[in-house]
Amino acid sequence: MTDPWQRLRAWLAGLVAGGLVAVGAMAAPVGDERAIPERLDQAAIDAGDVSVEKLIRVGRLWFEAKFTRAEGAGRPAATGAIIPTPAEPDVLPLFFRTAGPDSNACRGCHNDPEIGGAGDFVANAFVSEGFSDADFDTVDPQFSNERGTPALHGSGLVELLAREMTRDLRAQRRAAAAKARREGEAVRVELTSKGVSFGALTVHPDGFVDVSALDGVDQDLIIRPFSQKGVFTSLRQFTVNALNAHHGMQAVERFGARYTGTEDFDRDGVADEVGPGDLTALVMFQATLPPPRQVLPRGAGRRAAVAAGENLFEAIGCASCHVPRLPLDSGVFSEPNPFNPAGNLRPGEVDRAVQVDLAELAAASGVETDDAGRLMVPVYSDFKRHVIADGERPHFANELLSQRFVNRDVFLTARLWGVGSTAPYGHRGDVTTLHEAIRHHGGDAAESRRAFEDLAEEGQRKIIEFLLSLRIGLETPR
Repeated sequence: MTDPWQRLRAWLAGLVAGGLVAVGAMAAPVGDERAIPERLDQAAIDAGDVSVEKLIRVGRLWFEAKFTRAEGAGRPAATGAIIPTPAEPDVLPLFFRTAGPDSNACRGCHNDPEIGGAGDFVANAFVSEGFSDADFDTVDPQFSNERGTPALHGSGLVELLAREMTRDLRAQRRAAAAKARREGEAVRVELTSKGVSFGALTVHPDGFVDVSALDGVDQDLIIRPFSQKGVFTSLRQFTVNALNAHHGMQAVERFGARYTGTEDFDRDGVADEVGPGDLTALVMFQATLPPPRQVLPRGAGRRAAVAAGENLFEAIGCASCHVPRLPLDSGVFSEPNPFNPAGNLRPGEVDRAVQVDLAELAAASGVETDDAGRLMVPVYSDFKRHVIADGERPHFANELLSQRFVNRDVFLTARLWGVGSTAPYGHRGDVTTLHEAIRHHGGDAAESRRAFEDLAEEGQRKIIEFLLSLRIGLETPR
């Protein structure tokens, strides 16, 4: 076994084989049913007293844990809102499929084809707009959007790409502002990063910024790579939201006394349910999940079809949005993310960031480098939002609620690495085949879809065979 990702996976599996492994030196008391026997202190992490290996191990325990009332599962007096919002106590039961909490464990939904993966249709979540949602007991789309579970493999590399793209766009804005002040004239700047265009800005000498020509990114120029709408900046923000919404586990950094004035915001009798150190461990586990990879089929005929399908995929324009590879300058993942919003741990709140070099693991797992030594991450995405539906093909505009002010027909370009392992498809998980998913593309993707439909059946099948070769985990060839 030469792949470091495989060695890491095998090592972690060995630690938890046969039952729960205590996180610290002290064993749990006899009969203790808590899923997490010991917590991690962020101060100890800052001091360098907790190794990255231990963080990943503890993070896996958190990800696998079936949370109990003893550690705070459930939120009897709080909603699933992103901003801490009180609810009428004891109106809903502990588990509720619509408003939530709706799951015992992270891996309850993220499990296909292995821990950290995607989820079947049965694992769909019902999510409201998110700021101050109320409890609801109906699946009517006027109250919530139904979403499938995304795979988390390669998320550390994804977050690093988004950070670098954000820095690029903001540097271009700063340069334009400085030039406008210096020359006394408005300056228009075309915003690009890693070969992807995000429209343009016009900066005036007085500091006014015209954002009307922006394309696919928020006005703050932060690339948000998580969620199907692209509204979460980091794994940490994604995790804080999910813990509260899906499990009723509140993070201290958002629901604790600093922002809410109480240590038990959801009034379930458990104070400070998820500390910053616990979240750091959860993030590090997710960030080090191995990236998806291409698994070529066994037969020579199928292998030839994969190669031909990849060429056709690019020829008909699919690769203009599903960009096969994006260059990553540095594979060093640091936590917390420098662009985290308030309510999520930020760099100024820790003595030093935790770091792990994902480049060493990714390169050994087959992620290629270019002549400049940059990792060419095979995400098959441009990290940009696009209109994906129109009057001719309206299926992907089937949500009634906008999310974070992103229009109903606009979604983040799906990352296709691993797509061969993540059926069903679409943001709702209601599309059973890749062929159907392609046929539902409208809006910005209409031209490429028509080109796909114009292909002979053999050409269409070759593209599908290529997509099916993009896999997660250690799956065997087809």
